[in-house]
Amino acid sequence: MSFLTPVADLGPRYDLAVVGSGAAGLTAACRAASAGLAVVVLEKAHLLGGTSAAGGGVIWAPDNPLMKPGTDSPGQAAAYLRAATDGAMPAAEIAWYLSTSRDAVRFLTDKTHVSLTPLDRPDYHMEWPGAVAGGRSLDNDPFDPAVVPGLREALRPPTYLPLISMNERDALHGAAPSPELLAARAEAGTRTMGGALVGALVASAVEAGVHIAVDARVTGLEPPSGGVWDVRIGGSALAAGAVLLATGGFERNPALTASLLKFDTTPIGAPSNTGDGLLLGMRAGGMLAHTTSIWGVPVIAPEGAEYDGASTGRMGNVEMTLPGSITVNSAGRRFVNEAMNYHDLTRVFANVDPSTSRPANDPAWLVFDGTYHAKYSVGGAVVGSGPPWMHRAETIGELAERIGVDARGLAATVRRFNADARLGHDTEFGRGSAAQDRHLGDPAVRPNPCLAPLEAAPFFAVRIRPGALGTAGGLQTDLNGRVLTPSGEPVPGLYAAGNCSATVFHDAYPGGGATLGSAVTRGFAAAEHIMGQPTLSPDTRTAGLGASEAATR
Repeated sequence: MSFLTPVADLGPRYDLAVVGSGAAGLTAACRAASAGLAVVVLEKAHLLGGTSAAGGGVIWAPDNPLMKPGTDSPGQAAAYLRAATDGAMPAAEIAWYLSTSRDAVRFLTDKTHVSLTPLDRPDYHMEWPGAVAGGRSLDNDPFDPAVVPGLREALRPPTYLPLISMNERDALHGAAPSPELLAARAEAGTRTMGGALVGALVASAVEAGVHIAVDARVTGLEPPSGGVWDVRIGGSALAAGAVLLATGGFERNPALTASLLKFDTTPIGAPSNTGDGLLLGMRAGGMLAHTTSIWGVPVIAPEGAEYDGASTGRMGNVEMTLPGSITVNSAGRRFVNEAMNYHDLTRVFANVDPSTSRPANDPAWLVFDGTYHAKYSVGGAVVGSGPPWMHRAETIGELAERIGVDARGLAATVRRFNADARLGHDTEFGRGSAAQDRHLGDPAVRPNPCLAPLEAAPFFAVRIRPGALGTAGGLQTDLNGRVLTPSGEPVPGLYAAGNCSATVFHDAYPGGGATLGSAVTRGFAAAEHIMGQPTLSPDTRTAGLGASEAATR
């Protein structure tokens, strides 16, 4: 890992110190370094990339320069964001997001190793004004980390996602990817999805002269004296003209989640997301906003499943969408359109049963039949296998007893669903009636790719939990990414981006990749603003660099 800089060897001062090595921070680092600023990236974990490297890597950017001409426009995109946020996103913020995300995508594709391809994935609410059927969500092409020696070993691995692109995954419609392809990519060290995005950004940052340190947890920020922040890294310190907090969310901090979130979730991102940036920003005077918000996902979390030593799970939205399955609560009743987008679906787990004052839909169970079991992978299990966390029974009644669900309720639900499925129309929740539902269904099943009756024994059930890709609330910022105080004034020289900052979309989720789209956009905006500020001192741009690097500037 020769490209990494030990903490002890970091320069005494930089124009910009980026705290966190996810997509938000690395985008900012690359943009600032491209203008000649001296930049350091400080990552507290031993591996780079945070949740960005572990996840799907999709970026939602409406009217982006990679879309086919004529398929989108600023007017369409603005109308959709107004609808998606129910008017909560002001016109100025919408205009800012559209122009800045477009510029960020152009910068990434023109000036870095990042290679993006539009996904044929519809917006998550095609019924709203301005929605488009594809192109706003951008996938990462496979990336070879060999361009920087040691990069392959330095990147955080995926939690569970296979080594295929999101375009390749969508084309499988629930089928397993080619074992030969996966083996070849693993052997070559190829990264896909979020790992490709982070790998490409790290490679670009290294080439631009950015210093990157791991095991470099920032333990304190001293307010700027003479315009200079004192950044504490354990027993060490460095000076920075500006600081960008890009540390991810607080979903792995039990004290914060218990205090701020509406309901318990299973986090599936990096274990390092314990709210460091949120706490550092608060101590520096920053205000919080949208702290009850999460980037929600339904999760299959087998007992004992771990990632980097922490409990975890995997997204279960595809399994819930595929035909031959239903998702029910303890009463045996369906409670949602299982094929709707994962973020909005997860909201129903906050519902409370007024008769018990307990969660109405947690626990929940994915129930499916033998035909489904023989066709699709569930929770990463081999098709047709029966791991211990997958409950099995010969009848629906026996299955209900086994998982503690009301047997009469489940039987009635299955009867109604089966009748609907045979006709291809879900009379209860409209599953499969919208283009965004059908996108992840099985096109071989007619007339509705999301519906098939549950009638072939044996029957199976898997627990579904409310999960979080990350928290979506945090430090309040302005459009330049500057952290704001409770009075609305910016904290001088302090910026935030990604999940440690308050959601750009005001708790909405307009399309696939909204999490990283907002992170990359805000990180890019912060760098642009920092580039326009006075430098730390005339020699700051080389003060953080080694002698050989400085000589080339």
